[in-house]
Formats: sequence, C-alpha cells, structure tokens
Amino acid sequence: MSLPIGEAVLGSTLNHWAAAVSHATPLALAGAGAIALMLTGVVQSGMERHGRIGLVPLAVLASLALAIASAPLAQPVWAPLAAGLVAATLARDREDALQAECALKLLWVTGPAFALSWAGLSLLTLATGTTVAVEQWAVLQLGLDPSFLWSTALPLELLAGLVLLGGAPFHFLVADVLQGVRPWLAASAVVALQVSGAAWLSRRLEGIAGFPAGRELVASLLGIAAFAAFAAGAVTLLVQRRPERRVGTLASLNGGLVLAALATAQPLPPAVLAAWAAHLALAVAGAATVARFLPTFAGPAPGAPLFRLHPWSGIAGLYALASLAGVPGTPGSMLWLASARSLAMAGRTGLLLLVAAAWIAALTAAMRQWRQAFGVSAAPAATWEAGVTRSPVPLQARLALWLSALGLVALGALRLWRR
Repeated sequence: MSLPIGEAVLGSTLNHWAAAVSHATPLALAGAGAIALMLTGVVQSGMERHGRIGLVPLAVLASLALAIASAPLAQPVWAPLAAGLVAATLARDREDALQAECALKLLWVTGPAFALSWAGLSLLTLATGTTVAVEQWAVLQLGLDPSFLWSTALPLELLAGLVLLGGAPFHFLVADVLQGVRPWLAASAVVALQVSGAAWLSRRLEGIAGFPAGRELVASLLGIAAFAAFAAGAVTLLVQRRPERRVGTLASLNGGLVLAALATAQPLPPAVLAAWAAHLALAVAGAATVARFLPTFAGPAPGAPLFRLHPWSGIAGLYALASLAGVPGTPGSMLWLASARSLAMAGRTGLLLLVAAAWIAALTAAMRQWRQAFGVSAAPAATWEAGVTRSPVPLQARLALWLSALGLVALGALRLWRR
C-alpha cells in the first residue's frame, strides 16, 4: 500500500511543480522586460536637471515595472492604479506644461472609461450574483436574465481595456505621452498603461466560451476595435512627421495586435501575454529614446548627429524601432505573424487583410525613419558638424539604447529556442 501512496504523492508533487514552473516562466519573461525598462528609465534620469534620480521617481518606475511584470497574472486591479500613478506623476512637476497637459488628457480619457467599466461590472454582478467572470458567464448561459442587461453591461466593462491599449480613437494619448513626457518616464508610462489594458480585457474574457451569445458579441466588438486601431494607425503613420509620434502610433498598433488576438473571444494565454509585454517594454524603451535624437524633417538632409558621432548606438535604437514595426528578422515580427495566424484560423479574412496593410505601413514608416536618421551622404560636412555642436548625445541615452537592443536580441533568441 505504501508504494501506490508514494507514487500518488510523488505525482501530486510533480504536478504542483509543473504548474508552478508554467506560471513562473511567463512571470520571469515579463519581469525581465519590466526590469530592463525600469533600468533604462533610471539611466536616463541622469539627463534631468539634478543629474540623479530621487526616491519618488524611483518608486514610480518600480511600481510601473511591477504592473508590467504581473501581466501574465492578468490582474485588472493594476489598470486604475497604473493610470492614477502616471497622472499624479505627470502633474507633480508644475513647471512642465506639456506633462501637465498629458496628465489632464489622461484623466479626461481614462476617468470616464473606468467609471463606465465599473458600471458595467456592477450590472453583471447585480444580475449574476458573483464577481468572478467564469461564474458570470455560466449564470448568464441559463437565460434567466434579460438580454439587454448583459448586452449593455458587456461593452461597458471592456471600455477601460480598449482605452488603455491605445487603439483608435484613443491612439493620440500614446503619442502625446511619448512626445510630451520626460524621457525617464515616457516609455514606462505608455507600456504600463497598455499592458494593464491587455490584462483587463484578458481577465474579463476568461470562461466566456461557455456563453456563446456573449462570445459572439465580444468577437464583434473587439473586431471593430481592432479594425479601427489598424486602419487609423496605418493612415496616421503615412502623414506623421515627428519621430516620437511615429513611435506612439507603432505602439498603438502593437496594442491592436492584442485586440486582433482577443477578437477570437479567447483570453490570452499567460505565455503569450508575457511575451507581448516583454517585447513592448524593450521595444518602446529603445524606440522612444532614439526618437528624441531623430530629425523631424521629411526630405533629404545630412542626418542626425547621433548617427554621425555614435552610429552603432543609433543602430541599436533603430533596431528597437524596427522590432516595434514588425520588420522581418526581429522579435516583433513573430508577434505580428502570430496575430495574423490566429485571425486566419478564426476565419477573420477582412481583419487579416487590414493587419497586412497596417504592417506594410509600419514597415514603410520604419524604413523612412532609417533613411532620415542616416541622411544623405553627399550633404556638406559643415551642415551636420554645426548640428553636432548644438545637439550633444548624452551617455545615458546611449546606454538606454543598448539595454533595449540587447534585451530584444535575447528575447528573440529565447522565442526561437522555445519554438
């Protein structure tokens, strides 16, 4: 009798460890990306007026990194906390008008979105008698509640996630933050908000397969949201001139990839959510940093001083930008391909074609940015030498570029190794 009992105990222990490892691996992946993003923020804080980071900014970066690292757990409670923390930090510096404007926009957009989402959650809780999403769908499947109640509450509770992901018509918020917020905070703020939005939506879709009517409604709503995100993002990329706003639009397109995956009305597996969060953290960190040293012109010019003085550091930043755009050979291309594959398997042909069009627009914007960064080799030397004198390249920015690029290379190698 002792042998079967021992085998049962051993089997139970192995299952427990297997479950722990399956949860620990996505957490480690998302945590590594969050730590790298936090380090880039800490490094870039050396470019601030005081030359070193204080305790409050360090606590803000650590809190946002924690919100990103917990993405595989899909904890929606981080969403309002992250949005409130970002808004409070932006409003803290009274001398920076751009940050104050971004804080106001963030409050105006996310405040009503959270209020409406909590109203939708309250309606479903009142109708089903439980706050657990899986149990709510099981109760609604019984057909005891009127359809207008849950069909009204369901879109409302998804609204906060849609806003935080930064898809159209809310894509302006991501671009504004990357353009107007200080370098040490901008990337962390954008990534924390988008990851919190993805976690919000993924948690609300748990178990919805047991409620076919709700599953069809969610697939339709998120399909429309993804359609708007890709269409508006593709058109916006073709007319934008400022590099920071291009990076913001590319980040919103990566949020659209999550919407496209969720348009199948299935929650994201923890490993998929962790890989997306880690890549977004690394890519936005590098792309947002290099964007501040890129020219805003659209025609032939001698190029940016960064690429004249430190070409390899500039290439490291452009690699992050290329991965954000899904250029083939980068880790980001795997995410675009995975999203397209999920749409093809679900039969969403129209949305799949739009994803392809948005991907082509992203590639075009990335290649244009590469060309503008290096400029025209035949330009007079005196032209760019004067620009070098006016635009020094801090060591902290170059370190941030290399941190993000090396992290992306490691992420790509890990993804290929695990295939």
